[in-house]
Parts: sequence; structure tokens; C-alpha cells
Amino acid sequence: MAAKIRLKKVGRKGQPSYRIVVLDGLKPRDTKVVADLGYYDPKADPARVEIDNKAALKWLLDGAKPTKAARDLLSKAGVMAAWDAAKRERIKARAEG
Repeated sequence: MAAKIRLKKVGRKGQPSYRIVVLDGLKPRDTKVVADLGYYDPKADPARVEIDNKAALKWLLDGAKPTKAARDLLSKAGVMAAWDAAKRERIKARAEG
């Protein structure tokens, strides 16, 4: 399965909110969710973002690819920096033997 981390639109007309989810990258946006990582409410003042950092990092390390919008939200939450550091450690460990 080519997992993707993306935003799933929920909410009423004119009041969008999004769930940050993991799903099969070959399926449409509103299909069955593999994992729910958090939510994003752009209409709140200030915009609210809540992400399960451990679960998001696990999915990234397992090979899930975030979309641009999801990547931006994960960066604001600090998940992408943690992923980059973990990835560098894995590469360093492989190089050492």
C-alpha cells in the first residue's frame, strides 16, 4: 500500500475543517481511513491544529508520503524536523555498520 498523509475535508458548507489522516494513496480523498492523526480548523482564530506527533512520526518512518498541505501542518507541529533527525540517525547507523 502506498500510504499518504493528507487532509480529509469535514464540516459544513462555508465552514471547512479537516482531519489529518493516513490512507491508501491510490484511493480518493474521502475513502476509508487507515489512521486518524489529528485535525485542522482554519476558521478558528487563530487556526487550530492538533496532531498526534508519535503516530505521525511512526507513519513517516514507515514510508507514508505527506501531501504539500499535510507537510506544512506537520512542519508547524514539529513532526517533520523530528522525522528528518530520525532519518539522519538511521543513515548514520547504516554507514557505521
